[in-house]
Amino acid sequence: MSAPRRRKTEPAAPVRSDEPAAPPPRPRLSLVIQLGERVAQLPASRSRLRRWATAAIESDARLTLRFVGQAEGRRLNREYRGRDYATNVLTFVYDELPGADAPAAGMAGQVHGQRCGPVEADIVICLPVLAREARSRRIPLERHLAHLVVHGVLHACGHDHEHDDEAQQMEARESALLARFRVPDPYRA
Repeated sequence: MSAPRRRKTEPAAPVRSDEPAAPPPRPRLSLVIQLGERVAQLPASRSRLRRWATAAIESDARLTLRFVGQAEGRRLNREYRGRDYATNVLTFVYDELPGADAPAAGMAGQVHGQRCGPVEADIVICLPVLAREARSRRIPLERHLAHLVVHGVLHACGHDHEHDDEAQQMEARESALLARFRVPDPYRA
């Protein structure tokens, strides 16, 4: 019996430096959508909510998008921010740095500036505040909702607006993302 013949393997073709590199994989989103107490229906379709959130993520993410009423919105804002009123959107980031005892706000999924896992966050939108703000600004509810979803997701990804330079960067990012959906810049009067 003779030994099996081995095929000659050709050396791999060299990669040409003038060829464009493959685009990086798109971030993946796991999205849970919840209705809070006394909230009967979603303010937009699930597919639309998913498209807005997907556009804003910068790395893999596991997000919960929760729509709440006035009482729950006020309670959460009071308990977690010390402000006794309902606000339009709250973002709670749950990723922790290894060895840390508590979540590191603004450091979602990062170690030494490098992502170490998917972003994990809850984004809470208070529907009565959303509706009131849209009415007072005379804009469609869905347009304002798109803005708040993108805004909350960017917070989950580590963006902030505490300082002027951060605010300018975050607002520019929001405006560019919303333009993809033909939503006018929310920061222009």
